[in-house]
Amino acid sequence: MSGREALLLSSGNGPGECRQAVGHLLSWLGAKATQYGVELDIATRDATHGPASAVVILSGARAVEWACAVKGTVLWRCQSELRPGHKRKNWFVQIFHLPAATDAVRIDPASVEMQAIRAGGPGGQHQNKTSSAIRARWTSADGQVYAVVVRDTRSQHQNRRLAMERLAALAAAEKAEADATRKGKTWMLHGQLQRGEPRWTFEGRQFKVVK
Repeated sequence: MSGREALLLSSGNGPGECRQAVGHLLSWLGAKATQYGVELDIATRDATHGPASAVVILSGARAVEWACAVKGTVLWRCQSELRPGHKRKNWFVQIFHLPAATDAVRIDPASVEMQAIRAGGPGGQHQNKTSSAIRARWTSADGQVYAVVVRDTRSQHQNRRLAMERLAALAAAEKAEADATRKGKTWMLHGQLQRGEPRWTFEGRQFKVVK
């Protein structure tokens, strides 16, 4: 049975190095999600040195399991490349569970760019060799770009339908987080990172996991 989980990655009030850590963490999550057989969709807004925060939607049979495994404080130990000689080497970010969006986002199918691609990811000899996977891209009225890749089934028609669902879920989650931030309801998430025992620890510019 397929599941869906929304996560918020936040650098809190941290400096540019923490935003770099969020960017590295997004890449790492994408690679690990593939190993879990989980699809990962991301909504983020570009900022200097990297995103201050990002909304991530996990979809798949092990989505809930993987979300539970990654939530918590993340520590990145690395000499700053933004401020050479800076003594601080510990940079903290956090992965929070994001409550389900209550307001649906309606997307006009005609406004979505869809491209059929060959399915990739795990599967080995059983991997679908036809161009049934779908890459979908949609730009909201405020200029935010959302993109997903769907390879869940061997049916291009079903993957197109799933792409619309995941674009809507991603946009709804990102909108809910943005609305809550404007109302001051998520300041605790962004502003109060737990800098105690980290759930995950990474080291160096290669963002190598050590814990």
